[in-house]
Amino acid sequence: MGTSTAYSGDGRATTARTLLRLIAGFMLLAACNIALAAKTLYTYSVLGNARAPTSVSAPTQPSFVLMGGGPDVDEAFRWMIQRAGITPGNGGRFVVIRATGTDAYNPYIYYSDAASGTSSSFADGWVGGAALGLTSVETLVIPSVAAANDAFVNSVVGKAHAVWIAGGDQSDYIKYWKGTALDTTLRGLMAKNVPLGGTSAGLAVLGWADFAALNGSVTTKQALDNPYNRYMTLDPSPLGGAGFIMPPALSNTILDSHLDSRDRLGRLLGFVARMIKPNTAGGGCSGGVLASGTGRSGARGIGVDVETALLVQANAHAPTLSARRVTNVSTTTESAVYFVRPRADPSVCAVKTPLTMPNIEVQKLGDSDTVFDLSAWFTTDWSQLTPHYLDVTNGTLPALPWAYPL
Repeated sequence: MGTSTAYSGDGRATTARTLLRLIAGFMLLAACNIALAAKTLYTYSVLGNARAPTSVSAPTQPSFVLMGGGPDVDEAFRWMIQRAGITPGNGGRFVVIRATGTDAYNPYIYYSDAASGTSSSFADGWVGGAALGLTSVETLVIPSVAAANDAFVNSVVGKAHAVWIAGGDQSDYIKYWKGTALDTTLRGLMAKNVPLGGTSAGLAVLGWADFAALNGSVTTKQALDNPYNRYMTLDPSPLGGAGFIMPPALSNTILDSHLDSRDRLGRLLGFVARMIKPNTAGGGCSGGVLASGTGRSGARGIGVDVETALLVQANAHAPTLSARRVTNVSTTTESAVYFVRPRADPSVCAVKTPLTMPNIEVQKLGDSDTVFDLSAWFTTDWSQLTPHYLDVTNGTLPALPWAYPL
């Protein structure tokens, strides 16, 4: 005989209730996941009052801060606030953007000291933005293409009177921000001369070409031993195409940070070499699109030490584009900036082959009194600082006559 199992009415009701609870639980979990996804699309935090009325006139000339990583340079942020036209009484919004990290910039920029003071007496390590007129400092963590295309994100950035790109991993900025609504918003701010700056990875994406780090970082030895090694990822690819923001003031220029502490001058030379187009004698670099030399179409590189900022500004008078180096009063490093111009094409630049490039001019700026004439450096043969001429031979860079050793 076969067997059968009988279910009482109460059992069926209990089973039904259990199923309903399970269904309800799954629906609640799905709803929570949807809400969590929406919540974590971006992170936004504000210190001060982002809704306060502001009356800031649009700046008449562009301004850029190129910071080399490490401790932030307080004076550079004050300069951005001043160049934005922000003063006490007229308000202003300072917006920090990043793909990872926290809102640690908010108190640093807003307050004058560790006690959350807002006086006009600034402690070392604090910007004092509130005393200078800022009504808010806002941080957006933008970790995806979807976040970079978000309407709220672009509304906040679009209303900024100054924008800072934090450090992190520049490959995130290339992968998540390039070609998005955020890219367009930042270009729109540049067209309005809103001051823009960045440090470390944030500096790396402010050039005409960028070291994208899509496969990780690269050392000086790797760059000079094989300028086409897998870590030498440049953006745009191919060069000459549409890159990320590409400030017009830094045309034909690639930037690098942490120059002294991470021994990066050699890799900067490798980046610059890669931008130089092939010549009929077999020199130059495949994929390059720029000339060598001191003319307007020549490739350029700027390297910045840690705890160092280069303040770049356009002017209505000569020099039409100038720069000044600043650092903190408490700095323990040399805090210099290096300006690189190749005066000749690479003679050997090939896959799996050490780089050879003669006659590279390097000017070093190590004080805060000199106003460097960038317009002349971009367009003429004139050297404002003492020029040093280097040869990279078979992947080897000679020792330099400076405190920064290679």
